[in-house]
This record gives sequence, C-alpha cells and structure tokens, in this order.
Amino acid sequence: MTLANELSQKTLNAIISRFNLTEVGDPYRTIKSQLPMAMGVPVGKMRIFKGEGFGSVSKLVYIGLTVPPIGLDSHMIFAFTDAQSAVPHFTLDSVKAGDSFAFHLDLIPRVDLGANLAYLDYAFHPLTDEYEKARKIDGLTEARLSPRQYAIMSPWMLAFRATEDAYRAVEPSIDFYLDHWAGLVESNLARSVLASLGGVDLAERDARNRNAIFNRDVDKVWNQITPMIGNELAEEMIGVLKNQGVEEN
Repeated sequence: MTLANELSQKTLNAIISRFNLTEVGDPYRTIKSQLPMAMGVPVGKMRIFKGEGFGSVSKLVYIGLTVPPIGLDSHMIFAFTDAQSAVPHFTLDSVKAGDSFAFHLDLIPRVDLGANLAYLDYAFHPLTDEYEKARKIDGLTEARLSPRQYAIMSPWMLAFRATEDAYRAVEPSIDFYLDHWAGLVESNLARSVLASLGGVDLAERDARNRNAIFNRDVDKVWNQITPMIGNELAEEMIGVLKNQGVEEN
C-alpha cells in the first residue's frame, strides 16, 4: 500500500466510523481499465456511503484508482453534508504518480465567505495556524491550479506536490482539518452563526458550486482519467459527485 492509499484509507475509515455510515453496494462500482495494456482489468472502486442528514454526513463518495502500468495510485474523498446545511463539505485527494505525491485538502464553503464574516470566523479561521504550519513543510511544492479552481474552494485549501517525507509530515494537518470539520458536522454550527446567514438558499448554492467544482472545463483531471476508465464511467462519477441525494444500487 502506498502512502497515498494509506492516508486516504485512514481518513475514509475515520469518517465512516465517526458517523456510522452505511455503504451502498459492495462496492457501488468496480472500475475497469480501458487502457490497451490492461483492458478490462479491475483497477479501482467507486464507493458510496450514506448517513442521517443533520448531525451526520449526508453522503460520502470515495473513488480509488490504481493503475500500475502508468504508475498511478489516486484516491479521492468527498464527504458531503446535507443540502440544507451550512456546514462545509470535506475533501481529501491523495495521489502517487511515479515517484512523487500530490494532495488536496480542504473544507468547501457552503456560503459566500466574503459576505459572511461570522461564518468565516467560526468554520474556517480556526484552521489558520495549522494551514500556515503545513505550508512551511520542507519538500512541498505548490500545485498548479487555475484562479477558477481557487475561487470555488476555500482560502484554507492545501494543494501541493510532495516528496514522500513531506507528505507524511502533512498527516497531522489532515487529522486536524478532519477533526475540526467533524466537530462542525456534529454541532451543526452555532445558532448565532446560522442566524447571521440571512435568507441564503443553501441547497441552490450547493448545487451551483458542485456544478463548478465537478466540471471538465474547470478541473482537467476528468479529461486525463477518461482514457483510463472510459467516458461513460467518468460521466457517472461526475454525476454522483454533483448529486445531492444518495444513489441506490
């Protein structure tokens, strides 16, 4: 098991255990290679888990893709809160490509941070010291993301390429982000913070935000993995990530 897989599985299992999530299917989809050198060979899984709405995780999606012939070991986690909740979503993307690593760790805002200072201070500001500490780890190189990608995530996003030692040193930051986020889920934010949000349509904003995040034109990774798994499955994955409900298998 690579470090990318190790840290991903640790995080995935922590979320499943903490929120007592139920898996849909076993797995929901098996991913088979569409590459000529490994046609039809199982190379990964898409797993879906469901919770009980407020005070829990509404939907958890894990996509793991391991393709030895091209040196790829990629693991994506998105833990979604209820469509009507203001609690951020959680994401960890953990990748080993060749001899290097890359990761993306973030809490995804559910409202406009620039117009909701109380929300920003309560849900995101506590991450600041950990964010600054993680950025100083020797062996990290800033990921090449577009301004559009930064705009649709949070300013506390950690997205880096890393040596193995550097990525291992990031593990405490992953744990910190996860624990802070889980506390927000369990408390459903403070009443004063919720009251400060006004009349924002949380479900509508979430749907629009997901349409931007899981967009081939914004995130080119979908175009990169499509030849490996086929267009039909890639489009299904995008659809699952955009869907605010939980699929049935």
